[in-house]
Amino acid sequence: MDETEIKDSIEEFEQSLLKEMNERYILRLYVTGMTPKSIQAVLNIKKICEENLKGRYELEVIDIYQQPVLAKDEQIIAAPTLVKKLPLPLRKLIGDMSDKERILLGLDLKQK
Repeated sequence: MDETEIKDSIEEFEQSLLKEMNERYILRLYVTGMTPKSIQAVLNIKKICEENLKGRYELEVIDIYQQPVLAKDEQIIAAPTLVKKLPLPLRKLIGDMSDKERILLGLDLKQK
């Protein structure tokens, strides 16, 4: 590798890192009322997002009892369910969001 190739590789890596750092996450958490499991899911996902996506995520919490049409449109069959709308690919994660490793993998924030 000559000096120009090394410089190009470094620039490519820096651009990729910058894009990743600026990528916005659009998340929806579907819950069933204010049950203990729903409350725990909200607290868990907020903590994960603040630790890993601070300033670059939108989290919308949707109570499927109050907005059943949204749950139907998203084909939600269990709650709590986290839907990662962006960045693609779309992902759905079910549970109380307490398994941090599984959530990070599902959000593509950690490699297998």
